[in-house]
Amino acid sequence: MDKIGIFFGTDTGRTRLVAKQIAKKLGDTADAPVNIGRTTLADFLAYDHLIVGSPTLGDGMLPGESCGLSQPSWEEFVPQLAAADLTGKTIAIFGLGDQKKYAHEFVDAIGILHDAFVARGARVVGRWPTAGYDFEASLAVDGDEFLGLALDQHHQPVLTEARIDTWLAQIKTEFLR
Repeated sequence: MDKIGIFFGTDTGRTRLVAKQIAKKLGDTADAPVNIGRTTLADFLAYDHLIVGSPTLGDGMLPGESCGLSQPSWEEFVPQLAAADLTGKTIAIFGLGDQKKYAHEFVDAIGILHDAFVARGARVVGRWPTAGYDFEASLAVDGDEFLGLALDQHHQPVLTEARIDTWLAQIKTEFLR
């Protein structure tokens, strides 16, 4: 398998730290994480296997300039996908959110990114159980699963490392299918 590309959007730096943690755990099977606001569509498309991460901001939005960020992020990158064919790409998504303060849009970014990637032909892997979380609604939920790894660094930071380890073991096999 070729190297895994890791791309993230961030507002406070937490998603970047999780992306770096994931890259460290993957070792030489992954390239260094890249801020999505500092890359090109061509660089993104150079990978067949990708791990992408994003926080959910405000009322269930992707990070970007309209949210007050000083640089572009997923909000500006996703529209570029309209010109892309993601057929043959396998993508796993992780998202950060606050299940208490934003219980009605917890990790919505996972769902938004999932739908954008699937619409362009990508295969998205890495579903994660909703058990163990306390939230009201999310665009990232299908049945009793999130469409990617949901992390809450505000209320469940002690669970993050174990969740990442379990999820990475899962997606490694899913990438090979």
